[in-house]
Amino acid sequence: MDQLEIFKALSNKTRLQILQWLKEPELNFPSQQEYGFANGVCVGQIQAKAGLTQSTVSEYLALMQRTGLVTATRVGQWTYYKRNEEAFAALSKLVQSDL
Repeated sequence: MDQLEIFKALSNKTRLQILQWLKEPELNFPSQQEYGFANGVCVGQIQAKAGLTQSTVSEYLALMQRTGLVTATRVGQWTYYKRNEEAFAALSKLVQSDL
């Protein structure tokens, strides 16, 4: 776990917001309900909710994926993202024990 990269990823308001949304995708992305959330949330849904360009949202998600905060699943032409709860547990442990 690269502490510096994780804290960089968490240092942006929109990235924090995306992580909060992904914590409860059923509540935050109701328009995806009919397709389910087994693979996560479609990047298009995240982009629409964030109100940012697709390239900006993709850059944010790529950074969070590199740090392990989210995982990505490709289904056809679509990419779905979900929180990596194991990474958050490790981060919590790190903060409690080392910081």
